[in-house]
Order: sequence, then C-alpha cells, then structure tokens
Amino acid sequence: MDHKQAWIYQGDAPKAGRKLLLLEPNELTIALPLIFRLVHPEEVMKKTEWFLSSIAEDDANRNLKYIALIPLLQKVTQLRKSSEPLLASLKELNDNLNEYFSDHGWRMVRKELSQIKKRQKKSHIELSKDIIAKLKIYMEDEKFESFDQAIDNLIAEAKFKNTEREE
Repeated sequence: MDHKQAWIYQGDAPKAGRKLLLLEPNELTIALPLIFRLVHPEEVMKKTEWFLSSIAEDDANRNLKYIALIPLLQKVTQLRKSSEPLLASLKELNDNLNEYFSDHGWRMVRKELSQIKKRQKKSHIELSKDIIAKLKIYMEDEKFESFDQAIDNLIAEAKFKNTEREE
C-alpha cells in the first residue's frame, strides 16, 4: 500500500521535476536521527534559510514549535520500534515538519536523506594493487563493466564449484 504524503509548498510549487515528499514509514530508521538533529533550535540558528521565517526569526515561536515537535518524533520512534501502526502519528509529524521547514530546507533534508541512503548501500573494502590489477584483467577478459559484476561472477563460480564438489 502506498503511503506517500506530499510536501505542501509555502511558495510556488515547481513546474517541472519531482515533487517533494514528506517522511515515509520505510525511511524512518534513517530519517529520524537526522530530523532530531536538524530541528534543534541551535541548528535553526545555523541554517535559518532551511526553516520558515516565523521559526527562524522568532525565538518564542521556534521554542514552542520545537517543544510540540519533539513528542511527535518520540512517539513515531517508539511506534516504529514496537512495530505498531504509525501512519496516523506519522501524518501528524509530517504536517508539523511541513510547518517547520521552508521549501528549500525540506529539499535539503531530502537531499541529505538521499546521501545517507546511498552511503548505507555501499561498503568499502581495501584490496592490494596486485589484486585490483588481476581483477581488471579478469574484467577485460570476461567483458564486465564493473567490479561488482566481476566479483558477483567470481562468487557464483566459486559456489558452483563447491556444489559440484559436494555431489
């Protein structure tokens, strides 16, 4: 089931490109620590253009919004951890985030989330230069375009040889 909640623009919605989305249940593990960090009043003072002017410029309003936002973040965190239904709470949190961040700020939040997701998909291992040279020769011989393809193929070949040996 699709639970995407669209960002409600304070300014004009863009004519082209992808529309901004608010938080989705499947990205909460990554998003919640980032949001907790970004909504803090000290962070608002550092990146004023990321937040609505009513929050960035007014200490009392900023503190009230922050105080209202934290229990919502905590509730969604607890519901996510206990695997309880969280769509209603997430919608309320998203509505409050929409009233906290500026259009530009939310675009930057989505950009940071995207970077975090990308970093989590990748892993870095160190290989000696001679192994990399051998792997490049193997890639050329077998017509592979990436290290991933070559390594996947080598693993598949090794598994195949192991199953042949076991039979």
